[in-house]
Amino acid sequence: MKLVLPALARPLVEAQLPAGLDIHWFANLDEAIDMVADADIGWVDNNGPANWARAVAAGRRLQWLSTIYAGLDPLDKDQLRAQGTRVTNGSGVNAHTVAEYAVLGALVAAKRFDQVVRIADTHVWPFDAPGKLELFETNALVIGYGTIGRLIGERLAAFGVTVTGVTRTGAAGTIGPDAWRERLAEFDWVFLAAPATDQSRAMIGEAELKAMKPSAWVINVGRGELIDQDALIDAVTKRRIAGAFLDTVTPEPLPPEHPLWTAPNIILSMHLSGRSQTRMFVRAAALFVKNIHAFVEGRPLENEVDLEAGY
Repeated sequence: MKLVLPALARPLVEAQLPAGLDIHWFANLDEAIDMVADADIGWVDNNGPANWARAVAAGRRLQWLSTIYAGLDPLDKDQLRAQGTRVTNGSGVNAHTVAEYAVLGALVAAKRFDQVVRIADTHVWPFDAPGKLELFETNALVIGYGTIGRLIGERLAAFGVTVTGVTRTGAAGTIGPDAWRERLAEFDWVFLAAPATDQSRAMIGEAELKAMKPSAWVINVGRGELIDQDALIDAVTKRRIAGAFLDTVTPEPLPPEHPLWTAPNIILSMHLSGRSQTRMFVRAAALFVKNIHAFVEGRPLENEVDLEAGY
């Protein structure tokens, strides 16, 4: 059984791999594409999302594809389904840092700490605070109450926020995907932690923004495609909502001339949430080791993706 892995992971996983595998270590994209062509198992995502898609497309014989990423947006999922490739993702390996960033977004927005930093840069001592919102006794909607969403909810609850989670199934303690829109006027914070699918793209559009409180903030740590950005720019410009903290946008990187950079009360964090850590790769390697033993032994894989749903 041929296994293709990133050379960066070798010190973390080599000693823990099952015996009898034909293991190949790649150091760059060309090596990954060449090695994965006849591989049975591949972890080939260490060259960025676009190059990852190229490497995966070359793996026509893959029985199992492992990835550090949570979302599969760049991949040809139809090809993977057609060739019977099982996929496990990295959901959870950086969940804590993304959840922390989401709560950071709410705190920055509540206290307008972005403005505090700019005031400090002018060496001026203000006698009033630019942001006066409290998280205490507010209401938050978290759309996408999976691993990251639940962690966001737990952290918000510690601030005294009442949290309502949205799941695809309407699992216990959450509401279903058709119930949240009619309740938007209840919430001070709308957190997006959902994957980008055909059903979720532009889920926050003109109608949803008009339904929110004028004082509401949107916090997006999911995917940029979840928001109709033109509608959002219009909403903040016309003060229909208070603002948005966007860790993810579309496209990425955001072009310098894009109007999101200058739209009022839009705070951008340039998709740094998942990069604001030092342990993601170590956790991903540990997950791979657990799953390679499960795969070889015929046991269920952790974090296996439903390719039909996309996550």
